[in-house]
Amino acid sequence: MAENKSTSATAPQAKESNGMSSIAMIVIPAALVISFIIWKFVMGAGANFEGGSNENKPLNGNILGIVYKGGFIVPILITLLMTVITFTIERILTIAKAKGSGSIHSFVRGIKSQLESGNLAAAKASCDKQRGSVANVVKAALNVYGEMESNTTLSRDQKVLAIQKEVEEATSLELPMLEKNLTIIATIASIATLMGLLGTVLGMIRSFAAMANAGAPDATALSTGISEALINTALGIGTSAISIIMYNYFTSSIDDLNYEIEEVGFTITQTFASKH
Repeated sequence: MAENKSTSATAPQAKESNGMSSIAMIVIPAALVISFIIWKFVMGAGANFEGGSNENKPLNGNILGIVYKGGFIVPILITLLMTVITFTIERILTIAKAKGSGSIHSFVRGIKSQLESGNLAAAKASCDKQRGSVANVVKAALNVYGEMESNTTLSRDQKVLAIQKEVEEATSLELPMLEKNLTIIATIASIATLMGLLGTVLGMIRSFAAMANAGAPDATALSTGISEALINTALGIGTSAISIIMYNYFTSSIDDLNYEIEEVGFTITQTFASKH
């Protein structure tokens, strides 16, 4: 009975989590299209270049024109950056929702106090008020807690085990929602720098090939070509740095939530064991 109750109590969150996986299939292609438009028609606008043509050199100090000259890798790097920004905002909102409407630490302390005083109804009311992933797990455990109090067929150890199992099952349904899309951020953290280096290498190849065809060495042209090629590296490293920072932040936040869940789950089982 406890197992069925767990499934019904947390199924909406699981369903929502599975539905969120489709966001990546929309965000990434959309970001690629938008990035190409920005690169081609904003950065590549004639007003950014000498003679009004993007075939010429960028105007002195014109950042948009310089970035445009980074080549076709630039819109790919912009896509990666936009994807990181999008999923960063999405994860911030999701984790904030998972934390609930108040302080997690205060909520956990309140649950401990209410259970120690035997006020199960107040503990459930606190869960309804707090909301979020921790509250969902706690309320599922409290429901089984109440059932075990009135159960006369199971031994104390079996009742404690049933509460522990409920906490584990509820947690296993909540955590995937929190970890959704983190793989994408981690992947971008790894490949953004490599894509930037690829763009730089391709740009260097074009620069030296142009020098070879010209016949006579031109230090100014060579330095300009190298500067344009290095734009890719700068974009790649910047995107990778943002991805790493946000990934570590989100994993740390999820670990904190998981710790709170484990702590309150242990408190519930120990309180039941001590009272019965």
